[in-house]
Amino acid sequence: MTKMADSASSVEIVEGCRLPVLRKNQEHEDEWPLAEILSVKEVSGRKLYYVHYIDFNKRLDEWVTSDRLDMKKLQFPKKEAKTPTKNGLPGSRPSSPEREVKRKVDTVPLVTQVPPAPPVPSLPSSAEASQASVFPVVRETNTFKTREDHEQLSSLTTNGTARRLIPSQPGRKRKANCGATDEMIKVLQYNKPQSASVFLPPPEDSQDSSDGIPSAPRMTGSLVSDRSHDDIVTRMKNIECIELGRHRLKPWYFSPYPQELTSLPILYLCEFCLKYLKSLKCLQRHLTKCNLRHPPGNEIYRKGTISFFEIDGRKNKNYSQNLCLLAKCFLDHKTLYYDTDPFLFYVMTEYDSKGFHIVGYFSKEKESTEDYNVACILTLPPYQRRGYGKLLIEFSYELSKVEGKTGTPEKPLSDLGLLSYRSYWSQTILEILMDLKPDNGERPQITINEISEITSVKKEDVISTLQYLNLINYYKGQYILTLSEDIVDGHERAMQKRHLRIDPKCLHFTPKDWSKRGKW
Repeated sequence: MTKMADSASSVEIVEGCRLPVLRKNQEHEDEWPLAEILSVKEVSGRKLYYVHYIDFNKRLDEWVTSDRLDMKKLQFPKKEAKTPTKNGLPGSRPSSPEREVKRKVDTVPLVTQVPPAPPVPSLPSSAEASQASVFPVVRETNTFKTREDHEQLSSLTTNGTARRLIPSQPGRKRKANCGATDEMIKVLQYNKPQSASVFLPPPEDSQDSSDGIPSAPRMTGSLVSDRSHDDIVTRMKNIECIELGRHRLKPWYFSPYPQELTSLPILYLCEFCLKYLKSLKCLQRHLTKCNLRHPPGNEIYRKGTISFFEIDGRKNKNYSQNLCLLAKCFLDHKTLYYDTDPFLFYVMTEYDSKGFHIVGYFSKEKESTEDYNVACILTLPPYQRRGYGKLLIEFSYELSKVEGKTGTPEKPLSDLGLLSYRSYWSQTILEILMDLKPDNGERPQITINEISEITSVKKEDVISTLQYLNLINYYKGQYILTLSEDIVDGHERAMQKRHLRIDPKCLHFTPKDWSKRGKW
């Protein structure tokens, strides 16, 4: 380590350099992933380096000392690169522009090999999936795993998950017009496999991912994903610590709080109005004047200690903007800070004797032409991995049920967002399939459209979830759904852990027709 530190002092490390950096992994073991130097500063005569670990999420970026740098494998920026960022991609920026390097050193080039992503089965068309029958049969390989370990909800942001093209797979072509989504699905009840389950090969021209992610994000609403203006400032965390009520939060990403507050060791927030203050004394003085003990707006749900408040982004602009600033600390690509008028915010709180404490929230457009029922969604870190994420998702669909619509979150989803939604969709759809009863001795039947209407989950999300669970198969001339014992057992275990549920009887919500501008 001493030799590495000496090398760092003798060689000028500039922005754009790449080299291995020591960090601890989830098992608290040492590893040396390749990282890029984003910034260099000197504190008390000691140099610190802000690094981004290549192929890691930006929330892991951090300041490190020179003794954690492997100078033997230092890579200087390539001189031919002139562009400041990779357009539209969340990874590290290209090599920096030309810089004068004081000392030339021999470098050992590093080649990071990214293992190919596991193949994801391509989805059948809506028409094909609608002809499926449900087979509860025993299968050896298909195991359903609960997603409770991935309860963290981050942003549903653009470019959070890169679109992956699925190569065509060999197999017979199926007719695309073999049925509609309202065609009945036969449900077969077998305790033991009566016949082989044949996997449904995708159409040869299928290149879309199983997530239904479009090739390019839409450019309206809160999640505009234009990274061409991304610069070195917004790529670095600028807030060291946030004190919110009894919690201290360590931000994951940049948030555009006023510049004069970014140098403070702790940023203080009023947990009821979310106003930001520079010192504890200012916060205490503010609390003597702040009358709020819950978010502004209407309380539309309460059961036990859990409440939901509906907040109009136009009527409560200050609160909405403060909420967005706080949320940006944990949402990478969120761009909604000040234009909150077209949005509604649903804030989930936990009640005690001191008031209603914010747990998480989601926002949605007042008018969505693409049936989006969630724009951004976040569970604050102190409340993650406790079931609140699924509760937020479930509440968004309960609102869609009252509105008489099917809904879907804005896509593409982030990595954590996709895990959370996949888990919710899987549990919700399996709950329906397992509750189906035989009808007059006949196999119970259900359509994709009926599943969508019951759950308010958009038809495309229903089909993609069935494919994700590897349930759609082709058997004896028709498409079937096979429920293995592993899936059934895994679903039952997951539902036993899911204690927090939305009670529709406790929801007091009247949807508005936002197409009439007078209601704004």
